[in-house]
Amino acid sequence: MRCAAALVIGLLVLLMATPARAQSLVFDLSSHLIAITTGFSGIELLLFGATEGEGDVVVVLRGPETAPVVRKKSRVAGIWINTERAQFSGVPAFYRVAASRPVEQVAPPPVRARHQIGLENIRMTPPTDARPEVAAAFRAGLLRNQEARGLFSSEVGRVTFLGPRLFRTRVFLPANVPPGAYTAEVLLLRNGQVIAAQTTPMFVSKIGLGAEVYDFAHRHAALYGILAILLAAASGWGASVAFRKA
Repeated sequence: MRCAAALVIGLLVLLMATPARAQSLVFDLSSHLIAITTGFSGIELLLFGATEGEGDVVVVLRGPETAPVVRKKSRVAGIWINTERAQFSGVPAFYRVAASRPVEQVAPPPVRARHQIGLENIRMTPPTDARPEVAAAFRAGLLRNQEARGLFSSEVGRVTFLGPRLFRTRVFLPANVPPGAYTAEVLLLRNGQVIAAQTTPMFVSKIGLGAEVYDFAHRHAALYGILAILLAAASGWGASVAFRKA
């Protein structure tokens, strides 16, 4: 009930904030800052807005950019080991799409490619020394890995219209959502062409003790690894002593 009331209030604010000459598209997020605490288990983000006139709405949420390494395992002497690797750059760590209709009906392939609508249209830079067929295989592996982790999705979410102008959609951010700067892009399309587009930032940030540990681990990776090993060894030794006494 409270969520519905907040949505109505937010939509009214957007409409009242629109100047006399109405904009084609306005939207906002339920939160522009997602705080990851120790007990963070994921959160549902609400995106809502209004259009001027009829049209299809497509939402693309992505970010932050990363440079992941994809490895290929091969069986050597009866043992599976990493035999090949490829590093991509400019890859979003998180990616979701939502639309008011199936994207194939909303926009032709060139428009979907230009606005990176759909996993097949995510722009990323493959290794410069990789052959096209090898880069394509590693790219497919990267997409599978990200989907398995719940950070990418080939399924298109649903944008729902509340009357002729108001729309909304929900995007779930899982517990393993990476911290960083995100962008939410909303497109208004008519007859397969984009007639209006708006982008707004969103930030995912670790706070509290978890943030301090995360920051220390990235700034001092070697020292963090040593401390982790020492802590694990101390815990094992303490457990063995406790069992001996028991």
